[in-house]
Amino acid sequence: MARTQGSHSDITGPRIRLAALRLFARDGYAAVSMRQIAGEVGVQAGALYNYTPDKQTLLFDLMRAHMEDLLAAWDAEAPRDASALTVLEAFTRFHIRFNTRRAEAVFVSYMELRSLTLENFEVIERLRREYETRLETILRAGAQEGVIVVAEPRIASMALIAMLTGVNTWYREQGRLSLSEVEAVYWGMVRRSVTA
Repeated sequence: MARTQGSHSDITGPRIRLAALRLFARDGYAAVSMRQIAGEVGVQAGALYNYTPDKQTLLFDLMRAHMEDLLAAWDAEAPRDASALTVLEAFTRFHIRFNTRRAEAVFVSYMELRSLTLENFEVIERLRREYETRLETILRAGAQEGVIVVAEPRIASMALIAMLTGVNTWYREQGRLSLSEVEAVYWGMVRRSVTA
């Protein structure tokens, strides 16, 4: 199948992913057709299949890329040879900052888990567990240092991530608090929730 005249794979591929992400976030995966995605990009519907075999693969690729980017960004930014509380503060601020810049990807990653095939769901769930384990490891290190007290580090890590991700539902750049001020408020809540 020939590409639409004037299309370039290095430009069209990212545009397709961006259009799909926006439409999935706005209308929901089930309500979005490949024809709608093509229309947003300005290509023929058949041209999409030069970039993805089907809509399910497109959703899966978006969700996997989001989780892989999240893991790689934290691994690159995580403080080394620092106290557990220092690392926990860095994680808190990182998670809020990373996700508020990617609100649509976060929304799709949470709301469309139900739309994945079992095989794709298991891959995304494994990546989510990897990220949760990063935080759980910090909490366990803090317990060993005697500065963090949580009865169930695994559950605490999932609860903290859910709380931090919730910033996406209400934060607006034009609001009363800057993002760094919001990070500070949330760090205070996280610290009080895990320290004696």
